[in-house]
Amino acid sequence: MSTDGKINYVEFPSLNIETTKKFFSGVFGWSFTDYGPEYTAFSDAGLNGGFYQSDLTASSEKGGALIVLYSNNLEDTQSRIQAAGGSIIKPIFSFPGGRRFHFSDPNGNEYAVWSA
Repeated sequence: MSTDGKINYVEFPSLNIETTKKFFSGVFGWSFTDYGPEYTAFSDAGLNGGFYQSDLTASSEKGGALIVLYSNNLEDTQSRIQAAGGSIIKPIFSFPGGRRFHFSDPNGNEYAVWSA
């Protein structure tokens, strides 16, 4: 399969890089490599990417892309997100093909998690 023209990397804003790393490593098991105090790259997330220091946040209401993660157990993932300082912004709901919920990380960025 050719990699030409394929999504290869994604970057998100982060109000606090250390909080971001703690949240995503604790909840989802992501690994991080720091590139200075204002940037960290993540791996073990299905698609590699990074977080950059910023006062901005990303949300679908502001026109940002919605990143959707997969979970084998929505309720367990939701509990881990809340215990790690994330907020549920749309509770679990059904849609054709499965169920999902939306959350914000401790920085205020919006993501979703779905399950079949």
